Amino acid sequence: MSEVKERKEMDKAFTWDLSSLYTSDADWEKDFDEIGPKLDACAAFKGKLDCAENIRKFYDAQFALFRKLENILNYAMLRHSEDTRAAEAQRMYDRAFGTYARAMSALSFADPEILSLPEEELEAITADECLKEYRFILEKLLKRKAHTLSAAEEGVIAAFREALQTPERASSALMDADMLYEPAVDSEGNTHELTGSNFVLLETSSDRVLRKSAFENFYKTFKNHINTLAATYAGNAKADAAEAALRHYGSAREGRLAQDNIPVSVYDNLIDTVRANMDVMHRYARLRKRILHLDELHYYDVYTPLAEGVSRHYTYDEAQEMVLKAVAPLGENYCETVRGAFRDRWIDVYPNKGKSSGAYSSGTFDSNPYILTNFTGTLDSVSTIAHEMGHSLHSWHTNHTQPYQYADYSLFVAEVASTVNENLLIESLLKEEKDPKTRLSLLNQYLEGFKGTVYRQTMFAEFEKITHAMAEENKALDPDTLCGIYEQLIRDYFGDALVVDDEVKYEWARIPHFYSSFYVYVYATGYSAAVALSQKILNEGESAVKAYLEFLSMGSSRYPLDELKHAGVDLSQPAPIETALKKFDEVLKEAEAIADELGL
Repeated sequence: MSEVKERKEMDKAFTWDLSSLYTSDADWEKDFDEIGPKLDACAAFKGKLDCAENIRKFYDAQFALFRKLENILNYAMLRHSEDTRAAEAQRMYDRAFGTYARAMSALSFADPEILSLPEEELEAITADECLKEYRFILEKLLKRKAHTLSAAEEGVIAAFREALQTPERASSALMDADMLYEPAVDSEGNTHELTGSNFVLLETSSDRVLRKSAFENFYKTFKNHINTLAATYAGNAKADAAEAALRHYGSAREGRLAQDNIPVSVYDNLIDTVRANMDVMHRYARLRKRILHLDELHYYDVYTPLAEGVSRHYTYDEAQEMVLKAVAPLGENYCETVRGAFRDRWIDVYPNKGKSSGAYSSGTFDSNPYILTNFTGTLDSVSTIAHEMGHSLHSWHTNHTQPYQYADYSLFVAEVASTVNENLLIESLLKEEKDPKTRLSLLNQYLEGFKGTVYRQTMFAEFEKITHAMAEENKALDPDTLCGIYEQLIRDYFGDALVVDDEVKYEWARIPHFYSSFYVYVYATGYSAAVALSQKILNEGESAVKAYLEFLSMGSSRYPLDELKHAGVDLSQPAPIETALKKFDEVLKEAEAIADELGL
């Protein structure tokens, strides 16, 4: 395994080109200096939002401000992600985030001021022709009337917004920059650098000694910091509980889902339906134990490929071709945009020292999308590019269709486009592959998608449901409690085939999405929707593609459940989750049959 390089040693051809945002840090500084006057101009509307004309002028000014602020914040975040140890990038990010928080605080008067108007005036204002471009925004605002506080109270909450982000930022700094891991040792006594970026890669190794060493050393570090990580997580959960109570929601979960007009029943349907189908996941664990010829299945065995000898590595060029072939059913215009993403350096490809771990898609209304990934050449790395490209093409379509105020899309639909691309990739590869061993490897990738996205993310969602309910009941979220809850969930979701090592209970501490509370469930609902949509695209062709691309172009111009219904999926019912789990069962049955055929 090659040594991870410093950022300055990276080939620029494989780093992102941020010039669609700013050509230099100096240009960023110029825009940053313009924010103060623009913010003052917006704040001057305080006390004047009493008629349609003034509300229109305020919205115009506010959205222009946040459009520029998002450029500033996004660029700083991307620069910070390049090397989280770099002091100047950290300062830029701190300044940008602080200014964004100050703007949120300074303009927090607007919603309460508008909602303080008599109901008949609000209805007339909403219907006024001059606010036509903002009508859906006002309709959504009116739905929040019962949960919007006075201007003074909203100002206090907004003023504390930056401080309330401290748990997330502290945990991120600890994991990305400060935590160091003992090298992993393989069966021949060779040492391997262990980082947050390469941990999962090491867990896919066919060398069980290496997997076990990486597993133990990785979680040893988390165990050593578990008091700090429990404190940051508890702080985040308690902040959620406090704000939900202030806003008169029954729970933080209800308040979070209400932002997208999602009933809590959708969340509960997910957990209940997955729990009702837990036997399929337990069968997968037993198959994994059987194929790997293990007396005991441990957690460090759940990522290694099932098909021995066919775990190949791909070059970045091969990855690009695989992604393009997979998304071909979505049409030439879609494919041409993907080619442009590869050609025009939307992507920061390889790991470097200090680089943010994992992967994400970002960008703004004014820039092209950007993708951070840590490509290591595995099929999972290829799938990650397909996944993040789905996010980026979703953003590209909505940015080229909707006005700025409706260009952002809900987190509830955010994982649909990404997972459609992942599924199209696996289906593309399975369509051509005949060799049983290689086919089993691909089926393994498919099964891992279900395990990691439907079952695992539902398990995370259940963890959040339990822990936030405890925070709302003023129960302690200490390390032993959090670890105990997580360990029991692991036992429930993996079944008796898995030996639960002590290290397993610390895994919750490494999940960054837990600091964006009640977000992870959308991976599971999104995956379920994506299974249905990808099958429609492959089986129904042009009509399904047309509806899907229209869905990608809707942004936040409709409620997310309605957007998905337009594409052909109704997530207000358990049916899509059941359909996804039925597909999981079908894929598992084929994998079991191949295992029988090969005598595994």
